[in-house]
Amino acid sequence: MSDPEAEFYSEERWENWLDRLRDEDIDPENEDSARLLLNLQDDVAIAVAKILTALDEGVIDADRAMDELVDIREVVLAEPEIEAEDTLMLVDGVQTSLVCVFYSAERYVAEGPIEEGSIEEHIRHAADAEADDDLDTALGHASAAGTLLIHGEDLDISVTEDIEYGLVTEWVNGLDSLQEALTDPEVIEED
Repeated sequence: MSDPEAEFYSEERWENWLDRLRDEDIDPENEDSARLLLNLQDDVAIAVAKILTALDEGVIDADRAMDELVDIREVVLAEPEIEAEDTLMLVDGVQTSLVCVFYSAERYVAEGPIEEGSIEEHIRHAADAEADDDLDTALGHASAAGTLLIHGEDLDISVTEDIEYGLVTEWVNGLDSLQEALTDPEVIEED
């Protein structure tokens, strides 16, 4: 992305995805539905990765990167207008996965990578904090893992195999999308 004036993501793009979800009979057991939801999540992760890459390459500065991240976060995490309860619940799952992507990216822009611990250690600490109902600490550790991922460390998704399903596993799912986006930022066509 060499054009510093380029738009990284738009509300219109997010709404196009939501329109598609509104129009389809979404069933998470159906492969096409599952792929559509994953593509929605990956599309946002790719936009975040493009911002981080533009920052690292000096195309944009930290203030612009932070502004862009905040703009996308506000669009993506807003309450969607979807009538079908099942579809709304599935979009909420995607939004939950992306929470940690945004916090990790914003933290990376503000502070750089966390100096201590590994991705796996932070994810385990996050799971322990979630088990203690300390969600702020859980998100803190998950986003710390995310800063290390952005910095180039590898996330091994198998770390979640012995973690009870919950917010942390959702957040790690989002970080996995971000890792894919950073290593292979293939654009997902919204149509």
